[in-house]
Amino acid sequence: MASHDAYLEKLRNIGIIAHIDAGKTTLTERILFYTGRIHRMGEVHDGSATMDFMPEEQERGITIASACTSCRWDNHQINIIDTPGHVDFTIEVDRCLRVLDGAVGVFCGVGGVEPQSETVWRQSAKYNIPKLAFVNKMDRAGADFAAVLESMRTKLDVVPLPVQIPVGEGGDFRAVIDVLSMRMIVFDQDTQGAEYTLLPLDQAGEEVALPWRERALEILAEQDDAIMEAYLGGDDIPVEVLHQAVRKGTLAMDFVPVFAGSALKNIGVQPFLDGVNRYLPSPLDVHPAQGIDPTTKHAKAFRPSSKEPLSALAFKVSMASGRKMVLLRIYSGTIEAGQTVYNITQDVDERVARLFVLHADHREKLSQARAGQIVAAAGLKHTRTADTLCSRNDPLILEKISAYKPVISLALEPKNASEEEKLIQALDKILQEDPTLIADRDKDTDQIILSGMGELHLDVVQERLRREFKVGMRAGNPQVVFQETVRGTGQAEAVFEKELGDTWHYGHVRLAVESRERGTGNRIVSEVDEATCSAAFLDAAVKGVEDGLQSGVLKGYPVQDVRVRIMEIPNTDKRCTDVGFRMAAVSALKQALTKADPLLLEPIMAVEIGVPEEFVGECISLLGTKGARIENMFDRGGQKTVRALAPLRKMFGFSTALRSATQGRAGLSMSFDRFDVLD
Repeated sequence: MASHDAYLEKLRNIGIIAHIDAGKTTLTERILFYTGRIHRMGEVHDGSATMDFMPEEQERGITIASACTSCRWDNHQINIIDTPGHVDFTIEVDRCLRVLDGAVGVFCGVGGVEPQSETVWRQSAKYNIPKLAFVNKMDRAGADFAAVLESMRTKLDVVPLPVQIPVGEGGDFRAVIDVLSMRMIVFDQDTQGAEYTLLPLDQAGEEVALPWRERALEILAEQDDAIMEAYLGGDDIPVEVLHQAVRKGTLAMDFVPVFAGSALKNIGVQPFLDGVNRYLPSPLDVHPAQGIDPTTKHAKAFRPSSKEPLSALAFKVSMASGRKMVLLRIYSGTIEAGQTVYNITQDVDERVARLFVLHADHREKLSQARAGQIVAAAGLKHTRTADTLCSRNDPLILEKISAYKPVISLALEPKNASEEEKLIQALDKILQEDPTLIADRDKDTDQIILSGMGELHLDVVQERLRREFKVGMRAGNPQVVFQETVRGTGQAEAVFEKELGDTWHYGHVRLAVESRERGTGNRIVSEVDEATCSAAFLDAAVKGVEDGLQSGVLKGYPVQDVRVRIMEIPNTDKRCTDVGFRMAAVSALKQALTKADPLLLEPIMAVEIGVPEEFVGECISLLGTKGARIENMFDRGGQKTVRALAPLRKMFGFSTALRSATQGRAGLSMSFDRFDVLD
């Protein structure tokens, strides 16, 4: 136990999160180079970054799928997940955050806290993940370290703790200063930054660093009485004491330590790695994992120990090279290659044929994986994203990963009959990887309807189908996915009586439907006296209602935000069957929905535009033509920021029109907000 605890103390499971183009993949590339994981640094801009190994990522210069790697730094094992920054792949970030112990927010020294970095930061807050911040691109013209810290304070509502500051900004940026030890760190560009020197500060350096050190000490003094006493008394505070205080406050999420650098220019990465080891949590430092005992339905907390029964969460499925690989976070127990485990979510036994440590698209075999580790497993035929693996003798269901509703769809058609089977098989593999994709058959046209989180999301899937799976197909124009709900209330009853096969089925259901507050979901309640009816018949009626809510009465879209009251299920007729009540419930529900004033809900997008002041009029005018509603407008970073809500169906081609109207000087971020009616 002691040896495993010692191993866990030196383990860091971290994610790198940021807005698109903040430089997180470049930062990861430098981390791998300086830790000896790779021997040549690739670049995002020339398509050679190690972690962006998908062809679609190399062509677009963005991260699409989260990539995992593992490296060692100063006797610590660091498992890193490089997550996407584009809003269409938000679920990919969410799945990864669910299994991490710590995270690093990467911010552009010019752009500061941008819209998607704000989104992913708040996602991480949902899981109570301690974080560091790395202010990247300090070499860029317009970089402003103080402004980035201020944007963290105002937009993220956090206390930024500067532990490193830049020496110079923009073209003058050349080194960093550690304000805790008051030393300058200079990086040797002849060795691509691999070698660096710690230098005492001269008078000019002290004048720059002292105000930042004062700020850091004030923040630490507020959290630590011993530091407060020494600070007020003017006493020297040992650097190690400051490190301990920073770690304590970081784990308590009282503040966020901030580092500065330029990954592209090879400045500031190694001290940042020291910060990951010093300040971010090990699996022993985070809140105990929780699961549900399926027998008692009670929550159960457990520590990350290899002596505990097995509990592992499948947080990602990859079908790279046609082979299924399941990424697992092991919360307790151990898994050995060749072992049989129980997938409690699917209720099947699965054999773990092989275990691997991942390094982007490369794999290193493992014989055993222990609590706290993030590993990949081959051979798990039935396991999907968010499934729990455990022991049959000690079953446990881990907390589920958040679900997301697709907002956009398109029709796919194979070019000929021989391509159809290939298309279906390829889609099945991609759907196993990505739970935010849904594929259905259109009953009228027999086309395959693929639904996802945005235009880029569906574009990437189409590219993969053509390039990776060699599928010949045609795709229709993207169409918006709607939902249905009701404005009022409606009651109905229905009788089902029909002979199916050799059996006569009968059921009689009376129910009522009413609207609920937007975004609260559906609720089915029974008002039936259970003493006078069969539990099996009531369950059948509930299942019928659940079936009926999958397809509304206007356009056949799923129904949301309604309350269904099952008021009566008479079962005096001897011909009553489960099937009869299920079918009667579907019929009654359709009638009640029709009476309750049904309406369509469309995807409403949260739009944020950063634009120079002289183009604000054009921007607002363009939003008006798209049926958008302006919510807010304020100054940020020397330009205007416009926030609006807009219906997705009118936003196709908006980014192109915006570039044209503003001479390419506007920045656009658009994310799904809710299904609603925009007045």
